[in-house]
Amino acid sequence: MTEEFNADDMLGIYLYESGQLLERLQEIVLEQKDEACFDGDSINEIFRTMHTLKGSSGTMMFDDITAVAHKLEDVFFYLRESHPQKVPHLELVEYVLEVSDFITGEMDKIGNGEAADGDSGEIIAKVDKFLTKIKKDNGNAASGSEEKRNVHEEPKQFYIAPKATSNSRFFRIYLTYRPDVALANVHAYKTLHSLKEIAEDILYSPEDIISNDNSAKDILDNGFKILIQTQSTQAELKKRLQSAYELEKIEIYPCTAKEYQQEFDSVESEIRSDRDSGAEGIAAKAGQGQQAAPKKELAPGDFVISSKEPGKPKKLAKDKPKKSENASFISVDVSKMDMLMDLIGELSIAESVVLQNPDLNVPGLALDNFNKAAAQVTKLMTDLQNAVMSMRMVPLTNTFQKMKRIVFDASRKLGKDIEFEMIGETTEVDKNIIERISDPLMHLVRNSVDHGIGTKEEREAAGKSEKGKITLFAKTESGKVWIGVSDNGRGLERDKIMEKARKQGLLDPERAESSYTDKEVYQFITLPGFSTNEEVTEYSGRGVGMDVVVSNLQSVGGTLEIDSIPGEGSTMQLKIPLTLAIIDGVVLEVGSSSFVMETGAVKEFVSVKGDMVTRGSNGKEHVTIRGESYPVLRLGDWYHLDGYKTDVEDGMMVVVEVENKKICIFVDRLVGKQEIVVKPIPGYVRKVKGLTGCTQLGDGSIALILDAAGMIE
Repeated sequence: MTEEFNADDMLGIYLYESGQLLERLQEIVLEQKDEACFDGDSINEIFRTMHTLKGSSGTMMFDDITAVAHKLEDVFFYLRESHPQKVPHLELVEYVLEVSDFITGEMDKIGNGEAADGDSGEIIAKVDKFLTKIKKDNGNAASGSEEKRNVHEEPKQFYIAPKATSNSRFFRIYLTYRPDVALANVHAYKTLHSLKEIAEDILYSPEDIISNDNSAKDILDNGFKILIQTQSTQAELKKRLQSAYELEKIEIYPCTAKEYQQEFDSVESEIRSDRDSGAEGIAAKAGQGQQAAPKKELAPGDFVISSKEPGKPKKLAKDKPKKSENASFISVDVSKMDMLMDLIGELSIAESVVLQNPDLNVPGLALDNFNKAAAQVTKLMTDLQNAVMSMRMVPLTNTFQKMKRIVFDASRKLGKDIEFEMIGETTEVDKNIIERISDPLMHLVRNSVDHGIGTKEEREAAGKSEKGKITLFAKTESGKVWIGVSDNGRGLERDKIMEKARKQGLLDPERAESSYTDKEVYQFITLPGFSTNEEVTEYSGRGVGMDVVVSNLQSVGGTLEIDSIPGEGSTMQLKIPLTLAIIDGVVLEVGSSSFVMETGAVKEFVSVKGDMVTRGSNGKEHVTIRGESYPVLRLGDWYHLDGYKTDVEDGMMVVVEVENKKICIFVDRLVGKQEIVVKPIPGYVRKVKGLTGCTQLGDGSIALILDAAGMIE
């Protein structure tokens, strides 16, 4: 009945759980960084977080992580038990973040298959020195009073225990976890590892705690049962189990070797009978003379929940109501979600192939039943796509929280007092897009701290408050996500940017400098190697940050908008698609080639007369529609195609708008609207301006997906 321990599965669960804990830890710290001290709830939560990280890392034998987590746990144990009055709060915040960074770095190594070889000695020494200092400042070192200590035993290496002897003992163990604990199966796994040190043999139920996603709920509902053969005593077992985290109750019953060999099939009823009969029944069977505990009297393993309301009696943790059984969650590997999305895409293509099959275009062929079935299939496909897309959508909360940390670190190093505000952090975006915009967003935030917000002296001279403000916001609009960073700092200096652009030869010699709009000037800062900083610092001056922003945005079909008012501040906005997988597109034909334009960029389709098109002295065409002039781009000329229409009256003008810029694209024919499964252009194909990907149409042909932003010069 035993299950082989899968180290890879356990490692994945360990990294996932620890990552969640570290994200929450950073969130707590940054929320309270501006307070005078950590409140009681935060101290308890940080203590529990470090305790959990210490225990799980010890189980996985990552000794450096264990040691660092334990040292910070000591600090918060002291804060929790001694309630010191003199604690340098900001210094403590920095130590907590430093510990978090160390553990995160080690876990990144582990996740990449590398050794967790970071040196924990330096950070442990610093935290220990800090703990000694606050103890001394608060009189603990000099008072001579006995101080509560956070007891810790270094994890032992696991080994294969010897075979059973005459000294072997057999026990049945029943563990009850707190009803609100997350990942109960992981905690059960840790418990098994701690018992493996002393076990000659061990059996447990449920047996599939790692491979079965429902085992966590099963453990919460029915408990975790263990049969163990060991030379340890009942008291030693209990002491070991009491160090486990999130346990509500521990029950240990002696049994015979015969009962042990019968495993759970025949002893399950006896276990239930033992538990129902109480301690008297156990004493009679084990000959230990124990007495039954009175009802509601605290027993070993019962944790007490303190009442916050005066006069209200305390409750046992086991009396807490359980969460609704309807609320259940499972974790799914991202690669599996990507595979599912790919399959949905292929299914969508197959649907188009069937519904657009030329064999169906037979005159007089009655297809009423087929058309009804096809309509039903189309509806189901749309619902399926929406369901899968909703599973891939992830809120921006974690990404925004990381920016909070960046502002804190940068402002401390630059000596600036900055208020950081987040708006719309619950906005959901495709997970793949979130991964690609993290770096661009980081550069924008750091630029706001370094370039945007001036020093205290500069702000005072400008009549502003010493504290600057940076706002990070997100919103959805017309199938796009807008993520912006605004500040109330200096704003962009047009003259300074133009001077730099002139020196680097970026200006058009045939164009007057005064004709450049502010938005055109601001776009210069996104060019590679462009920086207005005279000195290279840790945060700026190399001219690569904004270049990274633009290149990463282009890879996901996004754009950057820059607005600024000198002396008042700047706003930089990322405009990105909600998803990269499936889009609504319009199929266009030029000659024998097919193209797709995203519907969000298309404003209208217009048939024009020849006299509506004029050609300028530079050879460029313009078309006048309802009194407004648009530049004309002939797609056939743009890509040097064959067999396309040249007379504007024979084709169609597609009015496209991106970032308030409009252009008319001349095509031969409009085919229709279709859901498009986006496929990347193969890497061996040279990057072509104006293309973002490709797709397969219903007739099996390949169509290129146009990038409207890349076509508008």
